Amino acid sequence: MAAVLRPVAAACARSPREGTSAISGLGYYLPTDVITNADLSTLVDTSDEWITERTGIHSRRRADKLHATSDLGFSAATAALEDAHLTADDLDMILVATATPDSPVPATACIIQKMLGALGAAAMDINAGCSGFLYGLHTADAFVRAGAARNVLVIGAEILTRVTDYSDRRTCILFGDGAGACVVSRAGAYELLYTSAGADGTQLDLISIPAGGSRNPASSATVAERQHYLKLDGGRVFRQAVRRMVEAGEAALKATGLTSDDIAWAIPHQANARIISAVGEQLGIAVPKVVMDVAEVGNTSAASVPIALTRARNAGSFAPGQRVLLLAFGAGLTWACQIVRVGEAPSRGRPAEAPADFPARG
Repeated sequence: MAAVLRPVAAACARSPREGTSAISGLGYYLPTDVITNADLSTLVDTSDEWITERTGIHSRRRADKLHATSDLGFSAATAALEDAHLTADDLDMILVATATPDSPVPATACIIQKMLGALGAAAMDINAGCSGFLYGLHTADAFVRAGAARNVLVIGAEILTRVTDYSDRRTCILFGDGAGACVVSRAGAYELLYTSAGADGTQLDLISIPAGGSRNPASSATVAERQHYLKLDGGRVFRQAVRRMVEAGEAALKATGLTSDDIAWAIPHQANARIISAVGEQLGIAVPKVVMDVAEVGNTSAASVPIALTRARNAGSFAPGQRVLLLAFGAGLTWACQIVRVGEAPSRGRPAEAPADFPARG
């Protein structure tokens, strides 16, 4: 029996008139180690020109070998809490979006909870691929508006370089490591006007890590066959990513009574320059209004939107009253969308890439 797909407009969404919630703090962290296109050309048959032409990426970051996803997430979270003028004691919930957790169990959110000292706060991971952070925002918005939480910390953190096959030039040119975070509260500098999320499980083969779970447990054979690395079908991913983000954006504009002219900035998932540009073009949003942070950061999956959002804010791009459209697409397939309105005098946060000290393990 063929699957019957709901239109995006009928997916999990809320009316812009129901309750209030806002982003009260933002933060991000990027490792200092840089992998350039020239570096990759020593590993596979590629060049800076070839990579730049196809992806718009010049470099990407790599985490220190002693650090895990929780370390990156902790640093971004610390910056977001500082920006929100809150402490760990103020948190009711921690949501961590990642496809590269520290380990299958426990949840990376629980590890970060311990690192922050936010004991008692609910903590859970979200695996929605590159859409994960916006899924987290979608979830946090619901909890805050319902009065079930006052402050929810949402983190997108990835160490993708450890699941990247550096013998595959189609994928190794794309991915980097990083983390971004925000705090969702009843009030803040960025009011959430609209949020939605959706998925299409019939397309789950487009992006995957085939082995390591209960369906295909790790074995010497799966390791030898390189089944623990990210696999993707580039052409199909491009078409689906553009289609789903455009449809989600159109549904958001329709639900809020806005047009593309009302959007000051669009921040799509930073997959590659071609996808980002195509999404902006099809939504009728001029290229200068589409944030493109991928050139020096690469594709950081669930971390890409919060990193791009925070870096754009830190650069002074946003003005009071402006509306910002957030869009994401990822493995599953999943997609999500938010529209936020900038409040008065949004802060600039801490200087770019200033990391928090990583706490001692124990």
